[in-house]
Amino acid sequence: METELNKQLNVELYSGYLYLSMAAYFENSNYTGFAHWAKLQVKEEQEHGLKFFDYLLERGHEVKLDAIEKPKNTWESPLEAFSDALNHERKVTTSINNLVKLSKQKDDYATEVFLQWFVTEQVEEEANVSEIVEKIKMIKNHPGGLFMLDHRLSKRK
Repeated sequence: METELNKQLNVELYSGYLYLSMAAYFENSNYTGFAHWAKLQVKEEQEHGLKFFDYLLERGHEVKLDAIEKPKNTWESPLEAFSDALNHERKVTTSINNLVKLSKQKDDYATEVFLQWFVTEQVEEEANVSEIVEKIKMIKNHPGGLFMLDHRLSKRK
């Protein structure tokens, strides 16, 4: 369980790194609202990583930080970037679900309870990114629509 929780810590840290890369892409493309959304996502993913970090230590396990994979840093469009984000969140959901299965197999009830927060969080993460993807698809690269969505995402708190 310790090994798999450490792997998930790395997944969460990579998530933050991916969103930071997206924020840079959006800033360079003058989508400051999209960049703002991605920067807040970076903080959220770092918090998720720290939850795993703290949990490992609370359980008396060793934290084993691994190299964080280099994320993609260019996209053809905001749609491609947010589609990549959605695909990534789906992979994170699968990873969390696999951890829940493992905790059940090992009768690790504390870890199972700990992971329930992440199960719920991933439903929200996927829904949020999916909504943005669907809105961008409706907009179909119309500058006015992208401008409005960019402005809307700049208001995220």
